[in-house]
Amino acid sequence: MASVLVVDDDRTILHQVRKSLADHQVHTANNSAAALSSIREHQPDCVLLDIMLPGTSGLEIFREIRAIDSKLPVIFITAGSSSETVIEAMQLGAYDYLVKPLDLPAVVQLVEKALETRRLMNTPVAIGKGDAVAQDSDLLVGRSDKMVAVYGQIGRVAAQNVTVLIRGESGTGKELVARAIYQHSPRVNENFMAVNCAALPDALLESELFGHEKGAFTSADSRRIGKFEQCDGGTIFLDEVGDMAPLVQSKVLRLLQEQKFERVGGNQTLQTDVRIIAATNRNLEEMVEDGSFREDLFYRLNGFTIHLPPLSERGGDLEVLIKYFLTRLTPELGKDHIEGISPEAGDLLKNYSWPGNVRELQSVIRQSLLNATGTVIVPDFLPPKVREGQGKADAASPTNASTHSANPESDLQRFVDQNLSSNTQNLHEQTIDFVERYLLGRVLEFTSGNQSQASRILGITRGSLRNKIRSLGISIEQVINVEDETD
Repeated sequence: MASVLVVDDDRTILHQVRKSLADHQVHTANNSAAALSSIREHQPDCVLLDIMLPGTSGLEIFREIRAIDSKLPVIFITAGSSSETVIEAMQLGAYDYLVKPLDLPAVVQLVEKALETRRLMNTPVAIGKGDAVAQDSDLLVGRSDKMVAVYGQIGRVAAQNVTVLIRGESGTGKELVARAIYQHSPRVNENFMAVNCAALPDALLESELFGHEKGAFTSADSRRIGKFEQCDGGTIFLDEVGDMAPLVQSKVLRLLQEQKFERVGGNQTLQTDVRIIAATNRNLEEMVEDGSFREDLFYRLNGFTIHLPPLSERGGDLEVLIKYFLTRLTPELGKDHIEGISPEAGDLLKNYSWPGNVRELQSVIRQSLLNATGTVIVPDFLPPKVREGQGKADAASPTNASTHSANPESDLQRFVDQNLSSNTQNLHEQTIDFVERYLLGRVLEFTSGNQSQASRILGITRGSLRNKIRSLGISIEQVINVEDETD
């Protein structure tokens, strides 16, 4: 359970936020002294701070908070979105701000994002080759020669102030590598922020990275500080960098060359000092050839390249990873009684092609544990796509969240009931995956596999759709085949 501190002299605000964040441990304070005392005593994971407290500027408290814990996400609460104090705080590294009267669902959403950022900065990324699992860390697991080479590359480049390009298929662990570089770098005590370039439309991505001025576009009712400005002195991870639009590419190139930029709609040139770590699963060389990616930006990003091998090329790492996920997930899912995997199930796992790589393996182990009714995982507990090989999933399986079930509502009920009986502690994420797999598959069936049309219907970028297809293990070929069979 995460810990959140709310600092405001308005008791109504304290009550509203405490009630909205009932899933977390919420501490409150109504003045600066109590706030700083609570931070030292409770070490919260996120702070909501009123910009105007009796006799105190929120900016003064913010500076003291930064001195205590420079990585602590601070969200300002302000009575006016044009507050220059908020803008100054954002420039100094505040996480974000909220405007009174509070939109409580927006409060919850922003706090969850801040808590995830806190987790990314503080959760150690252990570069290990053994079977032991540290429950409070993420692990780059592997003993193969190719993974040992990756560990060496991380060690060589982490301390150097150069741009790093991490390349590899979806699900290979590119963000873990980025965080390992950050945590072994001289910038470890400054901010680390991750931005998925494929998850945001072009205009929003530009604003997210560079910020915008009031009136820059229709909904820009106040100045917004971008990630490059917030992260001054720190590290930014640009995931799926190959999905950036040409305009954003040109602005990122200038930032890399000069560490200067302008906010969207602004003419003031701003200076920053950020280290960029980028990642992509796309062939940037081909994109340079066809003109969809700038050649000069490619060379700037490619200051040092780390190639992450697909799971199929990692030798004996599959068995090591299976043991790791079993050790990690059994207590999380309340499945401590499970002893391991039968030889027959193990053979199926070894013979599967793993198009989604390590992320898909983790999902498969999680689903298998949820399906398991005994002490050993046997073939019947594995997802259909693994039992049948190459992603040929059983359309009626609730654990595969089929897109073609005659009664999806019944499947969802059965899925939730099954997981409730297994004492799971991660039902929200599992159910979201289930529903997303059904929705995306159904839309792709409707468009006969046309991803551009599907992304327009869903209201997401094509890059985001492509990532979801891979991470959820959806087979486009099967979607089309099922549609043909029903004609």
